[in-house]
Amino acid sequence: MIRIEDVTKRFPNGQEALKDLTLTVDRGEMVFITGHSGAGKSTLLRLITLIERPTHGQVIVDGQNTSRISKQKIPAYRQQLGMVFQNHKLLYDRPVFDNVALPLIISGLGYRDAGRRVRAALDQVGLLSKEKQQPKTLSEGEQQRVGIARAIVNRPKILIADEPTGNLDPDLSLEVMRIFHRFNEVGVTLLIASHDLALIDQLGCRRIS
Repeated sequence: MIRIEDVTKRFPNGQEALKDLTLTVDRGEMVFITGHSGAGKSTLLRLITLIERPTHGQVIVDGQNTSRISKQKIPAYRQQLGMVFQNHKLLYDRPVFDNVALPLIISGLGYRDAGRRVRAALDQVGLLSKEKQQPKTLSEGEQQRVGIARAIVNRPKILIADEPTGNLDPDLSLEVMRIFHRFNEVGVTLLIASHDLALIDQLGCRRIS
């Protein structure tokens, strides 16, 4: 599903975030990327999502060589991906429903279909009753679950998460990971960057460091 082949990422200031990295994530697998701060975890995810491009090497996602994807085609490429961030990146001037609906609106889905999908996604993360609330009224864990609902509302093949539990306490972190595990059980491929080794060990998934 995801193949990283001899990838190096060097930034204009000369910093080398990744060097000659090769790895494979199989379809339907749940994999954790670990390592110290600055080890290149976030950079790897940014390469897969085409926020960044590699200096050398190839990133192949679901058979697509991303180096051949033009800037204009990046939005279409990203429709197969769901992205979850540590700081949620929610729109605090809009209710929960509108935050989750945003990817569907961008893709041009009709209002009725979008509504069904948004409510299904919120139900999956246990927030169906919160759809009219403003994000700032929610707890940290609930805000993260809104971010997860937004990431999966497009029914992506691949879910990418960058330190999704970094701001959460251990109980909430485990709750979030269990949500991810449920998505994995229905065939979603997950690649998660995390430094929480104790939490990862509880899940028994492959770890790459």
